[in-house]
Amino acid sequence: MTLDEVDTKIVEALITDARMSLKDLAARAGLSSPGVSERIRRLQERGVILGFAAEIDPKALGYSLQAIVRIRPLPGKLHIVQQLIQEIPEFCECDKVTGDDCFIARLAVPSIEQLDGILDRIADKAETSTSIVKSQPIRRRPPPLVVA
Repeated sequence: MTLDEVDTKIVEALITDARMSLKDLAARAGLSSPGVSERIRRLQERGVILGFAAEIDPKALGYSLQAIVRIRPLPGKLHIVQQLIQEIPEFCECDKVTGDDCFIARLAVPSIEQLDGILDRIADKAETSTSIVKSQPIRRRPPPLVVA
């Protein structure tokens, strides 16, 4: 799906600051506030904009440790492991992938001990391989916008 130049300006502005006022957004896009509002509504209907969210720093909330966990459920345990991952709030994100592992997940925890406790909850249902995150040189970002 491609975006026209105006939609691209709106999406780029919202990526930078989702709390931008309609007035400021309209000025950037070269439209009226009602025009921008209608464009945003259509972008949401098309599934381009899924929502508006605050970006939170886990460290500011006491989660000083992040880990990437590759998870390979034992035979017949795929759905059970997926349900566990969904229920454990320290799993911040998870992708179901092809290859040797079924899931690649990101955890945020206050300590190694808490990481061990979480991994112990799935140890009898899956094999795991864990890497501690040292830094995040690229924060989550959208792919390049394609202009029609």
